[in-house]
Amino acid sequence: MSTVAQPPWHAHEEATAQRSRPRDTAEEKDRLRRQVRARRAHRSMRRRAEAAARLAEVVLTIPEVTAARCVSVYASRPGEPGTEPLIEALAARGVRLLVPVLGTGLQRDWAEYTGAADMRERAPGRPPEPGGAPLGSAALLEADVVLVPALAVDARGGRLGQGGGWYDRVLAHVRPGAPVIALVHEDEILASVPREAHDVPVTAVATPDGWRHVEPPEAPEAPDAPEVRPGA
Repeated sequence: MSTVAQPPWHAHEEATAQRSRPRDTAEEKDRLRRQVRARRAHRSMRRRAEAAARLAEVVLTIPEVTAARCVSVYASRPGEPGTEPLIEALAARGVRLLVPVLGTGLQRDWAEYTGAADMRERAPGRPPEPGGAPLGSAALLEADVVLVPALAVDARGGRLGQGGGWYDRVLAHVRPGAPVIALVHEDEILASVPREAHDVPVTAVATPDGWRHVEPPEAPEAPDAPEVRPGA
């Protein structure tokens, strides 16, 4: 466990947490996304920079990150928990960093981070990307730790993404046993996050105030085997 303070599981969005399964999960996700984005938009540049520095300190205390030789990490967009200090700190340690890039046919891919000077914005509103050649989706198998963006996370590892579903698809390429850690603000750890069948849970969550492993979602019970009678 972390040596820094562990973030509590907030009861934020109590109505969502107390309610039974919404009639339209996709609609509930969109409503929650709008709320989280609105809160993020009100954070000042100073608060974002301070939070990014603290987040880097927290993530670097996670044992799996400390031991990692290759980490998948994303370049943050405005409003997201900042990852620039974390990327710089990991690179300074000699960690190989895999960063998402836009591949052929608008498909997401991975490229290796070689320094801040190599990061470039390929389109307005998109996060900066390394300029090197795409490595292919299989490159993610080389990551010892996968750091992913999220709008919210719950105590069972439920992750609310931006809505494109790219990370849910790409997480199928994570090496078995490699931790998947979501980076969020502390008030984005909720009691419950709407979940659909295709959603892939994370194994840990980190905020500028601490980190913790999450409990995996309960697996559905297997149906009872049919009774076999002699002579049947």
